[in-house]
Amino acid sequence: MKQASDDVTTPLDKANDMRPETTLQQSGSTGFVELSGLSKNYGSQAVVNNISLSIEKGMLVCLLGPSGCGKTTTLRLIAGFVEPDAGEIRVGGRCISAPGKCEAPERRNMSMIFQSYALWPHMTVYENVAYGLRLRKLPKSDIAKRTDTILAATRLDALAQRYPGELSGGQQQRVSLARALVIEPETLLLDEPLSNLDANLREEMRFEIRRLHDKYRYTTVYVTHDQAEAMTTANMIVVMNQGTIEQAGSPKDIYERPRTEFVARFIGGTNIFKGRWDGVDAVDCGGGLVLRCGSGDYDSQGDTSVSVRHHDIGISTSAPGSTETNCISGVVTRQVYLGASRDYLVLLESGETVRAIASADVAIAEGTTVWLRFPPQHCRALAH
Repeated sequence: MKQASDDVTTPLDKANDMRPETTLQQSGSTGFVELSGLSKNYGSQAVVNNISLSIEKGMLVCLLGPSGCGKTTTLRLIAGFVEPDAGEIRVGGRCISAPGKCEAPERRNMSMIFQSYALWPHMTVYENVAYGLRLRKLPKSDIAKRTDTILAATRLDALAQRYPGELSGGQQQRVSLARALVIEPETLLLDEPLSNLDANLREEMRFEIRRLHDKYRYTTVYVTHDQAEAMTTANMIVVMNQGTIEQAGSPKDIYERPRTEFVARFIGGTNIFKGRWDGVDAVDCGGGLVLRCGSGDYDSQGDTSVSVRHHDIGISTSAPGSTETNCISGVVTRQVYLGASRDYLVLLESGETVRAIASADVAIAEGTTVWLRFPPQHCRALAH
């Protein structure tokens, strides 16, 4: 495959893309949590298929993907609720899972937060949070000190004597977080923890989870199917599809430099144009649309797709100049006003439709002929 010449990420770019003190690699270097050739089958179906991943200590990693991609099974394998059929899991250099050798969940020094809050309804907030410390038979003074500290950190100290039924959904989720963090686990596992909250509470809790992670720096593996949730909370995103890892990288890297059509479609809105590489720097997509690409990989056999984000496309009624490239005309078939922007659907002469997002002051009526402009720096080639 040929890589476009300006698809370059400098060390400074990488530093700006990532939150502090974090790295993630596919297998090849030693991390704190390591998955090596991990597989899990249910009958003839490979739910997790030979994945390898190395997660450094203190990182928050999101496993992101659609339902059935294997992300929750991967989390359950790490937790010890499921035994692998192949491969192994190591934490801090210690093997905790392998076929026929699976350390019990309670011996892994991990905390897991589920979709349901799983709080004891007959216990107060204070008692729920302190419960894990009592099980460990810590001295009463230590229990009180650690419980008070975590209640203050999660902004629950004023609610300590309330019962779960007297709390909002966001408050109950914070109790779950406090209960998981108070025992000081080596690894924190979260399985779609915000799925039961309404939109406003979900947004609030995303930032709360990130704030608590930055405060305590536990190694965290977070499962979600929500792109915004992953982008807000994660140091690194691992995109999964059909039991395999499609791509792992920082949120910015995943969004701006997708390696496959699946990742480009799943992370943010995009248009995918299929065509053939011209052997230099452009893809002929047919119907008069030729796209020069500023980044990505061209297939040496010629078949190549191009990803262009909706908001990166220019739309206007003015025809291009004689020297302009990456332009084509079409007819507006739909226009939706969204307050801060307008969402357009444009029909090309080839019969293909293109979605473009423009600012709210770009008002073009349905049925109008327009010109679409695809800036080369925002056109990314995706080899098949």
